Amino acid sequence: MISEQYRAMLSGKSVIRELSEYATARGKEIGYENVFDYSLGNPSVPAPKAYNDKLIELISTGDPMLVHGYSPSLGIPAVREKIAASLNRRFGTDYKGADIFMTSGAAGALAHAFRLVTAPGDEILTFAPFFPEYNPYINLTGAKLRVVPASFADFQINFDAFEQMLTPRVHAVLINTPSNPSGVAYTSETLQALAGVLAAKEKEFGHEIWLISDEPYREIVFDGKTIPYAAAFYPRTISCYSFSKSLSLPGDRIGYVAVNPACGVSAMLATMCGQISRGIGHNCPTALMQLAAADCCDLTADLSVYETNMNILYDALTSLGFEIVRPGGTFYMFPKALESDAVAFCKKALKYDLILVPGDSFGAPGYFRIAYCVDTEKIERSIDAFKRFVAAEY
Repeated sequence: MISEQYRAMLSGKSVIRELSEYATARGKEIGYENVFDYSLGNPSVPAPKAYNDKLIELISTGDPMLVHGYSPSLGIPAVREKIAASLNRRFGTDYKGADIFMTSGAAGALAHAFRLVTAPGDEILTFAPFFPEYNPYINLTGAKLRVVPASFADFQINFDAFEQMLTPRVHAVLINTPSNPSGVAYTSETLQALAGVLAAKEKEFGHEIWLISDEPYREIVFDGKTIPYAAAFYPRTISCYSFSKSLSLPGDRIGYVAVNPACGVSAMLATMCGQISRGIGHNCPTALMQLAAADCCDLTADLSVYETNMNILYDALTSLGFEIVRPGGTFYMFPKALESDAVAFCKKALKYDLILVPGDSFGAPGYFRIAYCVDTEKIERSIDAFKRFVAAEY
């Protein structure tokens, strides 16, 4: 018989993907250069030359059995060691290669992390606004995602609502910093307070609560600041990372799980990921990408254009009357719509070929997401469309 669960999902396609498809179709009509497509978070800068050079070197002169063969189920040992060493240099941590598990991007990392520390029926809390795909990622494991309402003033954590929802059924908390969709990064004070709440509730409930930190935008940071590293605040932290954004490699699908050694069972959990892979068909990412990414794991693509784009949009939109919590990183911002119904707002924007994503599926009705991983020249041209949109409709 056909799975009714997955067939039912056919009628609930991603709003982001639907808008991206609309933008592509509209582009065929009027030229895609005339469509201001802010729907999809697809990195817009090239990968570093060093990464491409490493790929060529590996293909040209590398051992074919290593480059093109199956990698070990936990990842290539030398790759895991390089990533652990990089984390230790940058964040003052004490990872070993045994604490790292290689995955197909951050989505693959999250798929393993959720299964590591929950059983069917357990709850995972996350904070609005949140990435909508967390719903299938978590709910299809048998665990249940619950969403803490947003702190709209600053998009930090709404601790009053969080503590009310933090019941004994919760076995993990999921954070994303800096955030898709808001671009806001949690402060050290927020992470310290979060760690304190989790530690107190562990004692009260008599069971562990794990912190799962989704970190694909960790290197896209503005104003010369650094993002506090979540694992530095809480011992039971599982960091889920992707090179998709830092090295601009979304199609190469390479990332990792890093289990904080301070938890005391990090190597065991990383090894358990290999067993989880047997059940979900993950079966280790491509050896070639592991080797190239590990060799470049201290590098980034030229990410500066995202800050340029953010400043252009932030200045223009706030001057038009939009309320925006200024992003601290990523290539997203999350303004408040000019009417309470963000879906209606975004539909009106289509008349001006502005492709904006309503915030309802992100857990924040009344807001909308802009993914500004777009050529700066196109960002600048879009400002006139925003001005015409606001003047005519509001």
